[in-house]
Amino acid sequence: MNETLSLMLALVMGGVLGAIFFGGLWWTVRKVVSSKWAALWLPGSMLLRTGIALAGFYFVAGSHWERLLACLVGFVIARLVVMRLTRSAEKPTYMAQEAGHASQPR
Repeated sequence: MNETLSLMLALVMGGVLGAIFFGGLWWTVRKVVSSKWAALWLPGSMLLRTGIALAGFYFVAGSHWERLLACLVGFVIARLVVMRLTRSAEKPTYMAQEAGHASQPR
């Protein structure tokens, strides 16, 4: 039972790390569009997000490859969730307008 609990905790922590990593990426891309310092935002964000993710994987896994794998699965699940949430939050309106024009006969 103890091993199952530690694997579930590793899965949840992987999800948290993935949400931080991919949520931070989404936030950075939105910030870069309107920033004068885009050349500093991108590598700075990458270093910070990667450092947090690697440190998290290191501490969650310890010396157990099973925990590392569970953490990685949680990380990938978080990627899918963040992609789904951010894609539905920002649907471009110009595509709907273009589709409307395409369906109208001339």
